[in-house]
Amino acid sequence: MVRASQLLHPQREPAVPRPAATVLLLRDAPGGLEVLMTRRSATASFAPGAYVFPGGGIDAADAQAHDIAARRPGQDDLRLTQAIAAIRESFEELGVLLARQRDGSPVAAADIAALDRDAPFAAQCRDRGLVLAADRVFVLAHWITDRDLPRRFDVPFLVARMPEGQSPVADEAEQFEPVWVRPADALARHKAGQFFIIFPTIRTLERLEKFATIDAVLAACASEQPLWTSCPRAGFVQGAEARYMEHEMAFGELALVCPDGQLLHHLDWRTDQPVPLLKNVVRMTAPNPGVMTGPGTNGYIVGDPDTGYVVIDPGPEDPEHQERIWRATGGDVRMIVCTHSHADHSPGARPLQALCRTRPPILGLPSAPTARPASEFTPDRALADGELLTLSGGGRTHTLEVVHTPGHAANHLCLVLREDGLLFSGDHILNGSTTVVDPPDGDMTAYLDSLDRLSAACDTHGIDFILPAHGHVLGFAKQAIALLKAHRLQREARVVAAMRARPAGTLEDWVELAYADVPPRMWPVAKRSLLAHVQRIEALQLAG
Repeated sequence: MVRASQLLHPQREPAVPRPAATVLLLRDAPGGLEVLMTRRSATASFAPGAYVFPGGGIDAADAQAHDIAARRPGQDDLRLTQAIAAIRESFEELGVLLARQRDGSPVAAADIAALDRDAPFAAQCRDRGLVLAADRVFVLAHWITDRDLPRRFDVPFLVARMPEGQSPVADEAEQFEPVWVRPADALARHKAGQFFIIFPTIRTLERLEKFATIDAVLAACASEQPLWTSCPRAGFVQGAEARYMEHEMAFGELALVCPDGQLLHHLDWRTDQPVPLLKNVVRMTAPNPGVMTGPGTNGYIVGDPDTGYVVIDPGPEDPEHQERIWRATGGDVRMIVCTHSHADHSPGARPLQALCRTRPPILGLPSAPTARPASEFTPDRALADGELLTLSGGGRTHTLEVVHTPGHAANHLCLVLREDGLLFSGDHILNGSTTVVDPPDGDMTAYLDSLDRLSAACDTHGIDFILPAHGHVLGFAKQAIALLKAHRLQREARVVAAMRARPAGTLEDWVELAYADVPPRMWPVAKRSLLAHVQRIEALQLAG
């Protein structure tokens, strides 16, 4: 866990979310699945003017209406209360009643007309002998309002089939203009500036548009668990607010830099200046964007003015880039560490060392004989696995533990900042792509074994964040490693299938099968990792 003393921004307590519920009323139409949406009042305190799904806060009376609600097996008390709240809100806002008679027959128009939207809902239903159809309301997703907002809600997004024979009528107070819309059309209209919707609605519609029918949606919701849970985070991109879910690339960086939801961090890639991530961690991205490097190669500076600094991956040889690193450290570089010897990571080490009067040692692992000529590298001293690199001063200590991680390169290593639970992963783990494992210096079995070592390090040191050489900071470190390993093994299974389908084939034959999900323009690069997979498969006799 990151030390509070190293956070860039003062800690604060985000507003407590209020329990609420919302419901997506669905119908099958000739053009595909449609969802009912309405426009919120322009004076509403939350999302004014936005098109939304009906819903609102959960009242105490909702929890007291279980006796008049139908419950399905597996629907616990909390889910039942949420379903009741959604049923109540859909009636109060749109006059849609998800209920039936005690004998199971549909509610009559007279029953709906007799109910007063402004009077206590459950009591009226009880008096008329109506049963709330909570058993036909299913949980789709779970959203918690962003930490940066002053009004927050903890909201299940529920789904239900629109009752036959009913038509929505807005209350003309909170909701206006009910409209049936295909998810794809709502998204297109929003993009065109004609249909304002907020972030959770956008992401929900994006997921919903993948379903063709109501039955498909309800089948997906049969487990009683949300298909996704999210409390988004916000930052700035080109000066505008941008929000991200947990699986999106920028989420981890926002969680590290602004853990309490402060809307302060800019996500634009900067190569002209350092980007502070913590008081003791700064990112320096080299100006070398490209297909293989993404936005550029990230180097990191660890330390503070009292302890001096360790520079991790000074990048390609670029005098202006090395001078920016030198200026960011005030010239007080105690050590230069290269995670491996590839041309976008280590060549800047000697020029940076020459800028420093103290000539800090260049540390790392020497390149193996299998390395390509452009990746030859000899450090001043080789680092031992498990070795500790320590900076101390001003009552603070920053300790980097060395973890040997061959696979991407034979001399690859990662670093763990022990006090703050951070993993500097070099090229072993990237954000937004998978690294190339290029034989003979790259080895797929070694790569997978190294992932296991890093997963164990997450347990040992409480690592929450991964700082890669390419891309934004990754959160949920151990989960990210597990997903990456699963992806590699899934790819291996596809390679095995390709080899079995074309037993006399070549890499060119197998790549089009095993990497059919990758654009053909990337196949020449994919063939490098394909070869690593083939070598592993043959060594382990996995192809049969």
